[in-house]
Amino acid sequence: MLGRDGVAGLICLGLSIALLVMTRGLPQSALVPIGPGFYPQIVLGIMAVLSIMLIAADAWSHRRSRGAVPAAAPEVRNYPLVTTTFAVFAAYVLLLPFLGFRVGTFLFVMALQAVLQKPQGWRRWTMIVAAALAAVIVTYLAFEVYLSVLLPRGRWSGF
Repeated sequence: MLGRDGVAGLICLGLSIALLVMTRGLPQSALVPIGPGFYPQIVLGIMAVLSIMLIAADAWSHRRSRGAVPAAAPEVRNYPLVTTTFAVFAAYVLLLPFLGFRVGTFLFVMALQAVLQKPQGWRRWTMIVAAALAAVIVTYLAFEVYLSVLLPRGRWSGF
């Protein structure tokens, strides 16, 4: 008997396998040795492996807890946090054409980290700024420099 995690793992596994099969039909590029299906196949393969791990972990936890009486833990729902997270993401999507990828992503990562865990002191703010800067730099190097994919420039910033 699988729980919610196991069912979610089965759905994700089925989705990843279906999409993996679909990537087989992508045309091979004559200019570069790595075709358009290479990176999606890596991501979908990792997704399939993680889905299998989720299914196994859920089955294992149900097998172990079959004889034990489960403790009733109160379920905590934080709807304001979910709403705020969606609002930050919506602002990112709406402002991206105006700010550009680098500025917009930097602000998005900073804002989302601050929303998810309120910073207490200058050390936490330093970590937030460093993580946002690292995310932008790694993404820029991977896509613009290594893969030669142009990231969106901002109308306001030109950056």
